[in-house]
Amino acid sequence: MPELPEVETYVRELEPDLRGRRVTGVAIRWPRIIAAPGPDEFARELVGQRFATFGRRGKYMRFGLVREGNEAGEEESDKPLGDTLIVHLRMTGKLQVMAGEAEPGKHTHLILDLDDGRRLHYTDPRKFGRIWLVPDPEPVFRKLGPEPLGDEFTAAAFAERLHGRRASIKALLLNQSIVAGVGNIYADEALFLAGVRPTRPGGELTPAEIARLHAAVRAILAQAIEFRGSSLGDSALQNYQRPGGESGGFQDRHRVFQRTGQPCPVCGTPIERIVLAQRSTHFCPRCQR
Repeated sequence: MPELPEVETYVRELEPDLRGRRVTGVAIRWPRIIAAPGPDEFARELVGQRFATFGRRGKYMRFGLVREGNEAGEEESDKPLGDTLIVHLRMTGKLQVMAGEAEPGKHTHLILDLDDGRRLHYTDPRKFGRIWLVPDPEPVFRKLGPEPLGDEFTAAAFAERLHGRRASIKALLLNQSIVAGVGNIYADEALFLAGVRPTRPGGELTPAEIARLHAAVRAILAQAIEFRGSSLGDSALQNYQRPGGESGGFQDRHRVFQRTGQPCPVCGTPIERIVLAQRSTHFCPRCQR
């Protein structure tokens, strides 16, 4: 957590608050949260830039910035359009737009002052998340596979990436070079929807199974985005929350994930849990053969 649907939700819900806002100050409270450039350069370069475009690549948030005085992209500047701010939340990262007088918590590691008096807080209890400010985002994304909801992710392209692979299909779905953005929750749910057992070697799936799994990955991710992601458990440390503090809604529609011992919604067989690729994996032993 968070996975593609949660990151997409973050981008969509932050955009109304951040679009057009200029960064007027930067406070870095834990320098290692900054992946690139160095913390001092990060702060110096970010001040004065405005949030202009909003997107996602896999599990990364991507904010396109515009430098002050270059909103139209004048070519006389060395950097006419500005940098790209990239955020990877990892397990426990959160971005929230807060009132200017709001006190930062002990796990708030980065604060961006905005020109409307509010602040953007990055909070991360486990400190696994990372943030980049780069002129070209592509080197950060170079190893990522295709976007699962994009045109490049076809059943044929998916089959080509699975060809000859001996690893389990669950492990391959978690491999970000195979397909970007799929994590533990949505891999389990997609495999169930497709009727594919997670232990199957990826290279042994038939063309029909690959086609079903391709369609299932896209369907599950689209549904999860519609319900704004999945919030799990009672721990504030683990539980995903949207930027405004609200929970997601897709956890109520999980069919196998974290339902160990409960009846399969299709056949009634108890859901089983195993460990694959060092991750908890949930499946129906009858529906997924």
